[in-house]
Amino acid sequence: MNVEPKRNYRDTLFKKIFGSEENKHYLLQLYNALNNSNYKNPNDLQLTTIENIIYVTIKNDVSFLIESEMTLYEQQATYNPNMPLRGLMYYAQLYQEYLTGIKRNLYSTRLIKIPNPNFIVFYNGPKETEDEVEFKLSNAFITPQESPKFEWTAKMLNINKNHNIALQKKCEPLYYYVEFASRVNSNIKKGLSAKQAMTDAVDYAIKHNFYGDFFKKQKSEVLNMSLTEFNQEEYDREKHDDWFEEGRIEGEKSGIAKGEILGIKKGILETAKNMLKDKLPFDVITKYTGLSLAEIQKL
Repeated sequence: MNVEPKRNYRDTLFKKIFGSEENKHYLLQLYNALNNSNYKNPNDLQLTTIENIIYVTIKNDVSFLIESEMTLYEQQATYNPNMPLRGLMYYAQLYQEYLTGIKRNLYSTRLIKIPNPNFIVFYNGPKETEDEVEFKLSNAFITPQESPKFEWTAKMLNINKNHNIALQKKCEPLYYYVEFASRVNSNIKKGLSAKQAMTDAVDYAIKHNFYGDFFKKQKSEVLNMSLTEFNQEEYDREKHDDWFEEGRIEGEKSGIAKGEILGIKKGILETAKNMLKDKLPFDVITKYTGLSLAEIQKL
C-alpha cells in the first residue's frame, strides 16, 4: 500500500513541537524571539488551545495566555487571506473560555477587561510572499470603507527557507522546524516518495540533534504523524470544487468575457495546474478537466 503525506503534516508537527506542555520551553523561546522579551519560566505560559472547537473548519494550532496577552499561533502551508475572519471566530471561543474561567458575566454593568489579542500565522507554502504580510478583515467587507469602524488583523510571517532569517537565528526551535520542512520539500522535488522524503528528513534531524533527542525518541510517532493512508476519493470530493473555482476566477481575470471559449480554456488550464501542484495522478486530472495527456504533460 502506498502511503502519501498528510496535506497538513507541517501543522501536526508544529503543534507537537510548540503546543504541548512538555515542550513549552520551545514555545517560550518563539514568543521571546517575536516580541524581544526575556521570559525565563515556561510556566509563565498558560496553554489555552481549544481541542474541540465547534467551528470544524478552523484549525487550532497553539494558543496561550501570558500576562495580559492572549496569543494565537497558526501554521499554514496554504496562502489564505481569510485568516482575520478565522482568527476572529477562534478568538470568540478563546474569550468565552477565558471569561468562564474567571467567572465574569458579559451582562455586568461594569466593563470587563480582557487580554490583548496577538494573532500570528506562520506560513511555509509554495506561494512567494514578503517576509511579513498583514491581512485585514476590512478587505473582506462587501462595501469597502475608507476608515473601517471595525478591524481585525492577522500578521503572516513567511518562514520558508531564506525568509525571516533574523527570526530563525533568534529562535533555534523555529530554525529546526524550518529546516525539517525544507528537507521534506526538497526530497519530494528530487523525486523521492513521500515516505522516503519524511524518513530522510527525520534521520537528518536526528543526526543534527534537532530538539535534543526528540526525533530519536519519537521517530515512529513523528513518521505516523507525518504519513497517512491517502484517500483519493475523499480528497477529490473535498478539493475539486475549489480547483474549478480557482480556475474559473483565473479565466475571468484574463479579461475575456465570462463564458467565452478562451476564458473557459484558461480556467481549465489553471484548474489542471492546481491539481498538478497537489500531485494528483494524470488520469484523475484528465477525468476532471477533459484535457489530453499530452496537454497535461506540457503543463
